[in-house]
Amino acid sequence: MMKQSPRVIISGGGTGGHIFPAVAIANAIQKKYPDSTILFVGAKGKMEMEKVPKAGYKIKGLWISGIQRKLTLSNLSFPIKLIHSLWNARKIIKQFQPDICIGVGGFASGPLLKAATWSKVPTLIHESNSYPGITNKLLGKHVNTVCVAFQGMKSFFPKANNLVITGNPVRQEIQKLEGKRARALEHFNLKSDKPIVLSIGGSQGARSINHALDAVLEKFVEKEYQLLWQTGKFYKTQSQDRVKAIGSELLQAHEFIYNMDLAYAAADIVISRSGAMSVTELSLVGKPCILIPFPHAAEDHQTANALALVNNNAGVLVKDSEAKERLFTELDSLLSDEIKRTVLTRNIEKLKIENAADLIMIEVEKLIQK
Repeated sequence: MMKQSPRVIISGGGTGGHIFPAVAIANAIQKKYPDSTILFVGAKGKMEMEKVPKAGYKIKGLWISGIQRKLTLSNLSFPIKLIHSLWNARKIIKQFQPDICIGVGGFASGPLLKAATWSKVPTLIHESNSYPGITNKLLGKHVNTVCVAFQGMKSFFPKANNLVITGNPVRQEIQKLEGKRARALEHFNLKSDKPIVLSIGGSQGARSINHALDAVLEKFVEKEYQLLWQTGKFYKTQSQDRVKAIGSELLQAHEFIYNMDLAYAAADIVISRSGAMSVTELSLVGKPCILIPFPHAAEDHQTANALALVNNNAGVLVKDSEAKERLFTELDSLLSDEIKRTVLTRNIEKLKIENAADLIMIEVEKLIQK
């Protein structure tokens, strides 16, 4: 008999790159099974405790954190936190009686998924990056299914029972950019006859990207390149003061860009960090990109994500430490070379995986209906 009202626990978080796929998976489950009951389990004090309820789902928090690379008091308390979280995770599973537990990476997914395997609950993890976090690497050999976003992940999960390439779920509006360019140019007051550069350093901004752009704004004007610049809240005032002082309509500084589908539709080139979701979106929109990985990301996964494109001649990498010296040179070179831009576009489009949430949902259904 097919189960129509599954009970599902989704665990993990810590970053938007984990939380967004988690919510997208939850939405896909609710779409398929309107009578399903979904509970999130996160780490107390982390962003999922705020973001998940805003997305309309209940969440419980575990007292868990990661291990620091240097000796700290936090490390000394880790074993206590782990035992405490495993105990509470087993209690949550016993009370909730899930039909499946899904992990998306992050501190909380470790104890929750481990407790689920002990309780013989079907388990699935989703790895959004091209270099897995330690939690998912440890869980990979114990869970029923491992869903990954990038090719070539078998070496990280050699003992996985079932490894499936699904991609990363992304916001629906950016998957359909056809026919939006004219509206995008009007929305941002941009000219169609001058190159458009979109810079997105993440919702909080990216300090090195902001500094690198700030140093060369006059060159943008000199070359007649248009800049759509998402600065983040910490660089908002300085960037907008600089743009105002230069007084050119070619330059725009925004604290945050809400209509990202229109921003992508307008852009000829994108400058970006290389978090999992950024790389996934760039492959879906098929834009030539210059990637500047955040060097302090866990396990340096942003560099690994960027190399997944660069090694396929699908993107250009500039080191964070070299952004101020090299960013404009690389940008100018790309804008002067239409053939290179065409090659980058063609190759990045080859890497896109559409309907990732649906592909993950297929694997979820297999486990729910077992």
